[in-house]
Amino acid sequence: MSETPRTPSSDPTDSATPVPPAPGTAGPAAPRSAGTYDDSPAAEMERARFAQMNFHTRKWVRPEDLNANGTLFGGSLLRWIDDEAVVYAMIQLGNQRIVTKYLSEINFRASAVQGDIIEIGLQATSFGRTSLTMRCEVRNIITEELILSIEKIVFVGLDESGEPKEHGYTDITFERDRFPEELRHRRS
Repeated sequence: MSETPRTPSSDPTDSATPVPPAPGTAGPAAPRSAGTYDDSPAAEMERARFAQMNFHTRKWVRPEDLNANGTLFGGSLLRWIDDEAVVYAMIQLGNQRIVTKYLSEINFRASAVQGDIIEIGLQATSFGRTSLTMRCEVRNIITEELILSIEKIVFVGLDESGEPKEHGYTDITFERDRFPEELRHRRS
């Protein structure tokens, strides 16, 4: 693996910043280095894969998000992913009544500590008759490490009685044209 010094972006939350893996830390209190840029084929593939995500959001890791080890609690991260993914699913399915049906294996590869900024990337991959399937990757913007990946998250839209509701969509939208009607009518 060939390493060259990484040039930091002037904006630490710049989503165009590459996602190379960085060396691990000795623990939550370990100082962070600027890191090095990994230009290996595997790192390039990882950056390209994250760039394919069509929805991104960022979270700041605060003290209440930590576990007893002083690192990001996995349950907090999974809650953030579900919160963001369900909003994305609402817009894609045009339905406010969305439930999480399935999460595939969750592969934790790294963590984060207090003060880190993480980025959650979601990509819709397919529509079912009543569902939307997406994948997720989370990276630490500070260390540039991939924190986790989830290959398959399935959301199902429901009708008023809680039964699966057909949506009729087959393509991803980047507009808010499918925003649930019942929410649009609440505006005064």
